[in-house]
Amino acid sequence: MAQQTRHAPNRLERRKAHTRSALVRAAQTFIAAGKPNVPILELTQAADVGMGSFYNHFDSREQLIGAAVEDALDRYGALLDELTVGLDDPAHVFAQSFRLTGRLHRRQPELSKVLLNTGLALAGSAKGLAPRARRDIEDGVRAGRFGVRDPELAMVTVAGAALCLGQLLHDHPERDDATATDQVTEDVLRMLGLPPEDAREICQRPLPRF
Repeated sequence: MAQQTRHAPNRLERRKAHTRSALVRAAQTFIAAGKPNVPILELTQAADVGMGSFYNHFDSREQLIGAAVEDALDRYGALLDELTVGLDDPAHVFAQSFRLTGRLHRRQPELSKVLLNTGLALAGSAKGLAPRARRDIEDGVRAGRFGVRDPELAMVTVAGAALCLGQLLHDHPERDDATATDQVTEDVLRMLGLPPEDAREICQRPLPRF
């Protein structure tokens, strides 16, 4: 009997986690479709959970939408961390992250649209691409690879380039995403102060599979 008592909360926690995850995934689908103001009832129906279950996890639709965006940023940030392990040159780290981000828009379109439809939140977030890009820019400045006077202002340009590139790739499916992304990455590296020949060489390096 004691053993059953110990296991019951674990099953309950798993059920709660499953319900929360279903709600977050449903919210991300609506965000990707450009419908962040969807009624709570539609969210719960899409998640296949009851209305009461919604309020066991979130106080409002806005809170769920925030959690959905945060989850997307966390997942993407974890992917970037995994794919840049072992790189020592901060310019290479920055370039690889930017090049992978550009390719993300075609390879993971739903995640891409969640990020694009919350662009301002993405640019200023403490999660996902933005803090990693700031870190890599600051590391590049300290290493003498970048000539940036104000990393925060540089991030304005970097975030704008990343978001506009993503939208362009969605709007123009005929464009080759790899070619377009590498060209924009090269231009951004030059904007950050990297010599043109270094920027071109870095953007020609092979990327990890993802």
